[in-house]
Amino acid sequence: MEQNSYILKRMRLKERANQIDHMLNELYPDPAIPLDHKDSYTLLVAVLLSAQCTDARVNKVTPKLFALADSPQTMSRKTVESINEIVRPCGLAPRKAQAIHGLSEILIEKHGGEVPSSFDELEELPGVGHKTASVVMIQAFGHPAFPVDTHIHRLAQRWKLTNGKNVTQTEKDLKRLFPKERWNKLHLQIIYYGREHCQAHVCHGLECRICKACFPDRKSKVKTKKA
Repeated sequence: MEQNSYILKRMRLKERANQIDHMLNELYPDPAIPLDHKDSYTLLVAVLLSAQCTDARVNKVTPKLFALADSPQTMSRKTVESINEIVRPCGLAPRKAQAIHGLSEILIEKHGGEVPSSFDELEELPGVGHKTASVVMIQAFGHPAFPVDTHIHRLAQRWKLTNGKNVTQTEKDLKRLFPKERWNKLHLQIIYYGREHCQAHVCHGLECRICKACFPDRKSKVKTKKA
């Protein structure tokens, strides 16, 4: 009896995941990369700056930063203070400025001035965690990954795709539910949907198109666990 209940629950979960996947594909068939960049290095810097900061603000800051320096070679010759003066609006200053300067030096010393194309090497760089490395692996190198930000973590809970303990668990759950060939595009689709339709303090799992479609009988707000 318990086995049958578990199988039925898994079937419903898979059906819900497929429904969500289909709806997101309809809404965002070709989602654009939200951070402006011209190569793997400027992408890496932009993603680093986006931690606890909006992409829109990062895109306002990076033109001035990349006018100052747009390669590891030129960035490493700038002072942390001059970098910090520009990137301060992105928050977490001067740690981000120190990280940008530090990783630029390491790229020259250890990687011939190139951004490495492996998770381990990326995550060894200052200021580069798993999420940042995942975004770079997807967008610079086309490697399958599923970066989980606050939008994805929140929506995965509202849609009951994960128990929401932490972003690591959410990433594992989403990777199990969706085919690998969908990960790169799907993570952007969920981000865009979370920003535009299922915001943290607006939908609460009750108002948006996907929440209503998947949970038509839901009456109370979903309390999400923070990442």
